[in-house]
Amino acid sequence: MSAISATEKPQMQQIDLSTLNLQQLTQLKNQLDQELTLFQESLQALKMARVKYSGSKEALEQFKPDWTEKQILVPLTGSMYVPGTIKDADNVIIDIGTGYYVQNDLEGAKDLFKRRVDFVQKQMEKIEVLGMEKSKIRDAIREVMEIKLLQFEKEMQKQREAIEK
Repeated sequence: MSAISATEKPQMQQIDLSTLNLQQLTQLKNQLDQELTLFQESLQALKMARVKYSGSKEALEQFKPDWTEKQILVPLTGSMYVPGTIKDADNVIIDIGTGYYVQNDLEGAKDLFKRRVDFVQKQMEKIEVLGMEKSKIRDAIREVMEIKLLQFEKEMQKQREAIEK
């Protein structure tokens, strides 16, 4: 209960929380709070990426082989579209990041987005596991802090009673 890690790992050191003073416990709790906030922000960014990749994959699944010469609206920005014509419904140009685009066949592009969704999902699961471990540690720190505060209050009460006698 008062160990800082529920599962011992080679790169981690176990600390008996009951040996730390309130200031050290507070610092440790604040550090964990910051890490948990970072995990939450990372999860949000990964969720947005997953939605984007899923949307791209779904859009590609709507493509039909007979769409050659079909009129479409091509996005230039998030809110500006221009008219265009599909010249080759079997090949698409996809954004692979940092301003780079590649031409890929339709099935290859679908597969790429499926792999990206899967990768992002696995990363989210890893972060969630780490977040749960950090939350358990933070809860253990809170428990130890409460115990130490109660002990401190009892000692103060005893001192007040001794002074009053």
